[in-house]
Amino acid sequence: MDVSHLLDSLNDAQRKAVTSESRHTLVLAGAGSGKTRVLIHRLAWLIQVEHVSPLSIMAVTFTNKAAGEMRQRAQDLLQVSARSMWIGTFHGIAHRLLRMHWEEAGLQENFQILDSDDQQRIIRRLIKEEGLDEAQWPARQAQWYINARKDEGQRPATIEHMGNPMTAQWVRIYEIYQAYCDRAGLVDFAELLLRAHELWLNNPLLLEHYRKRLTHLLVDEFQDTNSIQYAWIRLLAGDSGSVLVVGDDDQSIYGWRGAQVANVMHFTRNFPDVKTIKLEQNYRSTGNILTAANALIANNEDRMGKKLWTADEEGAPIALYSAFNEQDEARFVIEQIGEWLGKGRRAEEVAIVYRTTAQSRLFEEYLLRASIAYRVYGGQRFFERAEIKDALAYLRLVQNPNDDAAIERVINTPTRGIGQKTLSTLRQQARASSLPLWQAAEECARQNLLPARALTAVQNFMQIITGMRERMGDWTLGNQMQGVIEDSQLVSHYEKEPREKMESRVENLRELVNAAEAFILPTEDEEAGMTDLQSFLSHAALEAGETQGEAWDDCVQLMTLHSAKGLEFPMVFIVGMEDGLFPHQRSVTEAGGRLEEERRLCYVGITRARENLCLSHAEVRRMFGSENHCRPSRFLDEIPSDLIQEIRPRMQAPRPWASPKAPEYRKSNSNIKQEWPFQLGEAVNHKKFGTGTVISFEGSGEHARVQVNFNRAGAKWLVLAYANLSRD
Repeated sequence: MDVSHLLDSLNDAQRKAVTSESRHTLVLAGAGSGKTRVLIHRLAWLIQVEHVSPLSIMAVTFTNKAAGEMRQRAQDLLQVSARSMWIGTFHGIAHRLLRMHWEEAGLQENFQILDSDDQQRIIRRLIKEEGLDEAQWPARQAQWYINARKDEGQRPATIEHMGNPMTAQWVRIYEIYQAYCDRAGLVDFAELLLRAHELWLNNPLLLEHYRKRLTHLLVDEFQDTNSIQYAWIRLLAGDSGSVLVVGDDDQSIYGWRGAQVANVMHFTRNFPDVKTIKLEQNYRSTGNILTAANALIANNEDRMGKKLWTADEEGAPIALYSAFNEQDEARFVIEQIGEWLGKGRRAEEVAIVYRTTAQSRLFEEYLLRASIAYRVYGGQRFFERAEIKDALAYLRLVQNPNDDAAIERVINTPTRGIGQKTLSTLRQQARASSLPLWQAAEECARQNLLPARALTAVQNFMQIITGMRERMGDWTLGNQMQGVIEDSQLVSHYEKEPREKMESRVENLRELVNAAEAFILPTEDEEAGMTDLQSFLSHAALEAGETQGEAWDDCVQLMTLHSAKGLEFPMVFIVGMEDGLFPHQRSVTEAGGRLEEERRLCYVGITRARENLCLSHAEVRRMFGSENHCRPSRFLDEIPSDLIQEIRPRMQAPRPWASPKAPEYRKSNSNIKQEWPFQLGEAVNHKKFGTGTVISFEGSGEHARVQVNFNRAGAKWLVLAYANLSRD
């Protein structure tokens, strides 16, 4: 049989994986090494060469997109329909099994799948019916607890609470939730996998049937499997099945959601006579990028080891930019993108990658200013995020308590016991009396139109807003924003969410304080008689109203490092490379391999770049409303210095996000440079504040201002014409 169409396009290591005669095979596939191609060609090899029935192969991956791509490529290679093949996600295949064997699984025939929102809604109602205080037992936290236990294969009866009353209560919530789902014929996502596993465990004859039927298992992205998924594979394979798994322990970055990188090593121990094949030839990146990635990841101890290489050229050195502050960093990156576009390259070839979602704000601002289209990949623009809208709604009420939209948004956020019935009464009174909601609430109080409990809850909310207005009237904008977040208790509200989501929301709120702190009242708004608060809210609303690029548009891609997994770009910027930010502070302080996972995340980021890679960090970064001196990321020290070209900052004037008439990137440099008597980083003296360092400029002519970080007084903005600064 002519098998050239299956093998000719493969390198030696790929051919070994495709034609492996071992019953169990582990393919350690480095980034950009063609792992999907290997998986597809292995599937075709089994069918065309080893004459395995297509119905005897199960190929599993993690996303519907990846499963669809696998199915389509298999069809193209085999020239036969792949519809009847067992190709899909873990959840998709589990669902298929349960539909076929609902009775044996103990399910109702017409069971329904719960999405995440519906699951949380049901849990919240059950907690309330149980008489529990949701402030102490948040529905979101209960949801996370239940799903995590299911991912570990645990039912309420098997969880040991060791006399701990808190654990016992969580188990109780899990118990009543599961009882409700069983009665109502509902199945959540985590339940799909657990129930499918139990289906086989509790039905030996059915398990034997599927072991004989599905004799060859192919698993993609194996490093991302959790406990129940791994148990699933082991159980189905049994003593007779053949398993080939493809994964990269160096790209395991989802430990926070249950992925077990140890499964890669466990596979070689739990399955007999495993043949390990390493795919190390990279078809994506230049030699310098790969050498940097290899050097970085070699610092991880808990890995199986491989070394990426390419037959292509070494390529350009890795650029490293040491910015004075976060504004200088954003300016530099957007300026570089401008040069990239000026060479005739496309915006969609560029990715700005960061550790936390909060970092997107400044880059969004500078891209908008430069009229460069962008898209936040897999997420929302900064001012469109729920927590940002919540905080701004409170700030709007400080400005104007008669803002009905703001009241509607936050009157019960955080939860205050103000339900839809109470809101409906307020709306009816507002319509009847032609009053805004705030005044309608006052009218309801005077006329006793609300039950005592509801009235108390509404009045407590109004007191919070009134207290804010009375205390914050003469505060700076940054302090007002900080005060609003604190008084509204938004942080504690979001802290009840699963950790990764919680941290992202809290970091976004802190970045909002930074935005308010750095805001400069535009001249036109000042001339119109607007206050800082009014102007800030207007600009936030206008930025939120800007539509980001669609997936098919030619636009720069902004994304977190986690979102970047599986993608590649000719030009990649990894920004914010400072200890405490990346690696994230919790990875440094927590045990359990968190720092190694952060390093794997950096490895993933580096290997997204095909041609050019630029790393950047700021010497000073505004965090929590104050300037902080930052230490460059330890990951930068782990990249050989001969691969790096350091770029020194040039004198430039980073502008605040609301600065009027901001020039486009192609016009931003030439005539400003001669106007400044000082350079960024230069030591200067002030009569009152003493010695400091110039860290930023903005404006021009008589409106020119300079930001100086004084040794004793901290960072100050000064009007250059009146500052009387001298060189130190």
